[in-house]
Amino acid sequence: MEMPDRSARRRAGELSGLVLDTLRRAGASLTAAEVRRCLVEAGAGPLAYTTVVTILSRLHEQGLAERFRAGRAYAYLAVADSALAARRMRRVLDDHYDREAVLASFVQDLSSDDERRLRELLGDLGTGDREV
Repeated sequence: MEMPDRSARRRAGELSGLVLDTLRRAGASLTAAEVRRCLVEAGAGPLAYTTVVTILSRLHEQGLAERFRAGRAYAYLAVADSALAARRMRRVLDDHYDREAVLASFVQDLSSDDERRLRELLGDLGTGDREV
């Protein structure tokens, strides 16, 4: 992970991106202290523990990270990209007054492979088998 020059001021959201990248690369849940240590070791410069906690809390509030109790602290895990994409799709449906038209347009533009897979998934929902 390439870290910015620590003497330069970070752009808005840059540190959040680095924290999220750290969670994704870890492939496991990390506490704020562990995230801070990873960032410092990677050259992100000195970081206050409270800064990392704040960023992790915001990522959790935005639905980008899951949070679990780990003793007295929390451990954070990056949400899978597929879950984020699905959340965005639901938001589009929820924000549009004509859900049927949005769905029809979406399905109409699917490739034949995607249409086949969607049909399989919908069929699996009816049987309780939700493997993706």
